[in-house]
Amino acid sequence: MRIFRSSHRPVQGASHVLRAVVLGWALGIGVLATSAHAAPAASAPQASGEPVAHKTVAHKKVARKPVARKVVARKRVVRKPVERKAAVRRTQRRVVRHVAVRHEVHAARRPVRRVVHEVRRAPAPVRAELRRTSFSDDPITLASGSALVIDARTHQVLLSKDAGDVRPIASLTKLMTAAVVLDAHQPMDQRIEITDDDIDTLKWSSSRLRPGMVFTREELLKLALMSSENRAAHALARNYPGGLAACIAAMNRKAASLGMLHTHYIEPTGLSPQNQSTASDLAKLVAAVYAYPLIREFSTHPKSTVTAGRYELQYRNTDHLVFNRGWDILLQKTGYINEAGHCLVLNTVVQGRNVIVVLLDAWGRYAHFVDAERIRNWMQTSGRTLLTRVDPIPTAEARAQTVDE
Repeated sequence: MRIFRSSHRPVQGASHVLRAVVLGWALGIGVLATSAHAAPAASAPQASGEPVAHKTVAHKKVARKPVARKVVARKRVVRKPVERKAAVRRTQRRVVRHVAVRHEVHAARRPVRRVVHEVRRAPAPVRAELRRTSFSDDPITLASGSALVIDARTHQVLLSKDAGDVRPIASLTKLMTAAVVLDAHQPMDQRIEITDDDIDTLKWSSSRLRPGMVFTREELLKLALMSSENRAAHALARNYPGGLAACIAAMNRKAASLGMLHTHYIEPTGLSPQNQSTASDLAKLVAAVYAYPLIREFSTHPKSTVTAGRYELQYRNTDHLVFNRGWDILLQKTGYINEAGHCLVLNTVVQGRNVIVVLLDAWGRYAHFVDAERIRNWMQTSGRTLLTRVDPIPTAEARAQTVDE
């Protein structure tokens, strides 16, 4: 290869030297180029823009040998019998200690319970005590705060429980209202209109007697005694000769004349808790009002229907004992307000004997009826041997003579 061309032709020997130099220079350049191409592929290519040839290396797939894992079997740990027995013994000790403590507590309480139980079950001393005190104690457990049972003819006290305590009497007031209205001897067929003045503004009790309805005095008296209708009782007192104030004054005067020294009235319906009396005073009232045939009839009437214009109003007796065939009730009256509890007075016949029963301040919707049943059962069983005489029921003339005396 010729590097340059010249018109001057060198000497033959010099041309050989020059050729050797050029050949050596070319060989050196070739060596450098070869070394550059043999450099590692990871080195960065030069910015010459010529493509760089990469050498493709085939990777061999290395197969991993499975590692032999050693399986360790867990052993089941079983408690030794000695340890289990020890645990059972500890549990038994706790149970025994607990039972021992409960046994000590119950052992300390049993003598007290046994003594009370024995005292309650001793019948002979109790009956002997009742004979000595003439039945002034309460031989039965009553729910009423005050109770009194007396013979209607001889006034012998058969049973008494706080009979002198002054208490609100609720609608038992209507017995006195009816008595003074009948004492005025007003026409029973006189028509009376219900007005706004008869509406209860103290307790706001409900009533089916609306203002504008007209009834006879007899109908209002029946509703007041049988169904304890408050507006009926108020209308009767409002139409009393002299008005409402005169009626209340007459009620207090009659109470004083009957010896009801602890009784006071401020209104005719019983809605006020300031109408107060005692069981002893109310027994005197029941004995006195028994002389009024209309009070006996209307208070024990089971049910009745009254007509007000195009309306027919049906009423039932508030005393559930009236519907019980086992009772022979001659006169009754119920009452209830929150301050007075449930109240009940009866003039009835038990074991052929005419008795007066007064129950005040009984808590529970039917507690006063249950107490009356207990009293009757007591008189029919235990009381039958204690009550030494059976008096005949006095006639109406005899009762009227007793009241006059």
